Amino acid sequence: MKFLDELRAEHVLIDAVLGAFRSWVELRGEGKGEAADGARFLAFFQLWAGHHHHAREELLLFPALVRELELPANRGPIHVLTGDHQRLGGLLEQLAPLLESGAEMTAVRPLAIDYSRGLWLHLDAENSVLLPEAEFRLVRSGVHALPDREPSAEERAARDGGIALVARYPGFEDLAIIRGEGCVICPAFGSRCDGVEKEWWNQSEWDELPHRVG
Repeated sequence: MKFLDELRAEHVLIDAVLGAFRSWVELRGEGKGEAADGARFLAFFQLWAGHHHHAREELLLFPALVRELELPANRGPIHVLTGDHQRLGGLLEQLAPLLESGAEMTAVRPLAIDYSRGLWLHLDAENSVLLPEAEFRLVRSGVHALPDREPSAEERAARDGGIALVARYPGFEDLAIIRGEGCVICPAFGSRCDGVEKEWWNQSEWDELPHRVG
């Protein structure tokens, strides 16, 4: 599905910009890198990742899953992922004045670590659980396209700025987090969500389990 394929492609870029951002934070701590790039990273995360990408998920994809498939919005994956957006947005609000003012990295670094780790795990949950499950269910229900909107000029500029930042700063591998696929990797599993099978699957889907996993 075109809309979901676009979300997947956007995840690739967001993932890469997060790596560049963490590299920039470390370089700035050593007195290297461009201080002005802090505002460019902020613009990417606010305008492209937030106003464009997350907003399309919340305003277009999630409502379609509730409307077309009668999936719950107040529990399970949709509830967890919406909560992630809110928490990550709160961290970005704390980062904003620091990145805009060129604050010392001692103040920026812990917030940057929390934000990047949270968003990386969020992307993994969407890539490995939300998007494939959503596509399977929508297509099975006869929904082959979703309404969309074009990015604004400001959002496109923020995206292009992110691409330039990825070219400028090497990727950063955070070995302190475990990334992977499936509900068991998600920090919310077992606390805020019991997993997509328990939250979304019906009996007929359980009966189709060998086909689903094969």
